[in-house]
Amino acid sequence: MSATQESTMRSAWNRYRSVPIVYRIAVAFALGTAVGAIGGERAGVLGPLGDLFLRLLEMLIIPLIVFTLLGGMRKLTPSKLGKVGGLTVALYAATTTVAAVIGLAVANLFNPGTAVEFTSGEAQEAQPPSVSEVVLGIVPENPLAAMVEGNILATIFVVIVFGLALTMVRESTTEDSIADAIDGFFAFVDAGTEALFKIVWGVMEYGVIGVFALMATAIGTEGLGAIVQLGALVAVIAVGITIHMSVTYLGVMTLGILGQSPLAFLRGAKDAMLTAFTIRTSSGTLPVTIADAETNMRIDESVYGFGLPLGATINMDGAAIRQAVTVVFAANMVGVSLGLADQVLVLATVILISIGTAGVPGAGLIMLTVILSAVGLPLEIVGFVAGVDPILGRIATTNNVTGDLAVASVVGKWTGGIDLSGGVWSDGSRTDTDQPVSVTD
Repeated sequence: MSATQESTMRSAWNRYRSVPIVYRIAVAFALGTAVGAIGGERAGVLGPLGDLFLRLLEMLIIPLIVFTLLGGMRKLTPSKLGKVGGLTVALYAATTTVAAVIGLAVANLFNPGTAVEFTSGEAQEAQPPSVSEVVLGIVPENPLAAMVEGNILATIFVVIVFGLALTMVRESTTEDSIADAIDGFFAFVDAGTEALFKIVWGVMEYGVIGVFALMATAIGTEGLGAIVQLGALVAVIAVGITIHMSVTYLGVMTLGILGQSPLAFLRGAKDAMLTAFTIRTSSGTLPVTIADAETNMRIDESVYGFGLPLGATINMDGAAIRQAVTVVFAANMVGVSLGLADQVLVLATVILISIGTAGVPGAGLIMLTVILSAVGLPLEIVGFVAGVDPILGRIATTNNVTGDLAVASVVGKWTGGIDLSGGVWSDGSRTDTDQPVSVTD
């Protein structure tokens, strides 16, 4: 290759890189949809390219949880951990409850499913987990096995306990060698976190190809007809999620508590929101969510390092709305009227199982099976709803990830762990675009 050709290629690459990745991914999303609609099942040949993107993101989940949680623990005293942790969990529980109530409200208002013909499908019966099963499931018998198996809640528990023990020892020890060893360990964690953010940057660059392939494969396989067929269900869930995001996240939390512009919040969260909509997994979006929290929204690591990995697992606001609406939809399809007691049971079940449901593609159908079983509706409806699961999962996951960042921002405000004078909060634009952790550079 001549020097001229090399210079031309380098110039073209730099121009390409000068376009923020969020726009490049948006173009890839649109092109992939078009290719899938035109090519049909033949677009499935692109599937491995999309699967590679998902695997790269999944590869980062456990390392990011371990390093970001430990990095956050380093900045927390035991007393502050109690405050940050208590506020985070309380807000997640509150927003999930509000989401489920909104879901039931819009479902009862619009009554989707009354004009839909039921067709049978296959599903396996599942039982709602008890409170004791959920709690015991958080504590692993083997910590290393929990990490290898991708058990996120158990991994979070182990890392928090270990990190808290390290901070307690660091505060109480009088031996310099032990204090130096702990400081050295946390320095290693900081270096590992920076290395992971470098990897995130590379994965997101490949994400332009990955998103294109994912959308082409999904549309080519599922077709646009499935979305049209159950359009009422999709529309009502979208209404519920829009209300929840507008009122809870942008209204009460951003404008009311943070005292900031909702547009500034959306600018800061746009990368994570778009990624969540594309790959429909809260856990897989975690690398991007963390990067947005640190670079765009200026949330301290002591807050996002604890709250975001936890939220990717237990904060399922979008799923709560989706399941609440879908249960009413299912009842209408088979001509069953859900009474107040049934709807209260739906509400309690949605909140409970959202804690133990992984934030990965397809988890929504598992949740639906559990809830239908709890209220006595036919499980075959799962097979019918599965046709629009890709789009339902996308809008629900976008809500979940947005909620993670909203909760982290509010907890940061209440604990002094957010800089509201910089990044998107100051003038609507980031002020540190040269940082390697950014995924929009």
